[in-house]
Amino acid sequence: MKIDRATAIRQHLYSKGHSSVAELAQAVGASEPTVRRDLLALEGTGAVVRTHGGARIAEVSGAEVAFENREQINLGAKRAIGDAAYALLRPNTAVFLDSGTTVLQLARCLRLHPMPLRVFTNCLPVAQLLLPVPALTITLLGGTLRPQNASVVGTLAEDALEKLWFDQLFIGAGAISDEGAIYSADEQEARINRRMLTRSDAPVLMADAEKFGRRLTYQVARLQAGTQVISDARLDAGWRTRLDDFGCRLTLA
Repeated sequence: MKIDRATAIRQHLYSKGHSSVAELAQAVGASEPTVRRDLLALEGTGAVVRTHGGARIAEVSGAEVAFENREQINLGAKRAIGDAAYALLRPNTAVFLDSGTTVLQLARCLRLHPMPLRVFTNCLPVAQLLLPVPALTITLLGGTLRPQNASVVGTLAEDALEKLWFDQLFIGAGAISDEGAIYSADEQEARINRRMLTRSDAPVLMADAEKFGRRLTYQVARLQAGTQVISDARLDAGWRTRLDDFGCRLTLA
């Protein structure tokens, strides 16, 4: 495989988040069978992850895909998970929505089907999406804006969390390891997520099946007994059993 074509594929996936084989072939000027072979080789180095009909950049390669591109990865599964999470909402309560792209799908459901809620978030897209909804009171944490995830992080945001308590917390995950640890690609994200998990007795982890059995650099926390986990139907039987062993309640969307 020519190094310039391999680099072109990685650059395209980094900028787009996810692409089909046909899109990659057109972008790098190669045939689809050639691109498939290239993707197989790149997957072997850990640079990309092949998906059905395409590929995405591997987060473990050290490249964090931008929020708006990451939102499109496994979008169908994320929407189903968002619908399932919406069914758990209770009117007239205080909830926290974190900055995950799967959690954003819950916010989209809430905009379409509003109910009276006090919504707290550290995610700019969530706040902007829900701002026009009259039934909702929106509180955006103050702090340092992190463009890669369109999120607010840092000591100001962490300190604000110490003065708040939520009836429910909806949180995403960059990865979930075999031993039941939640991971993030960024240290500041991991730190604020760790603090979030101390501010509610009813955490809801929203993660599509591809997040399981993986690690990233920064550990957030281990799954606790009683945690509600929502994933999609692709989650394999082994993980379903493992989550039950951890004492988690699993919903498959």
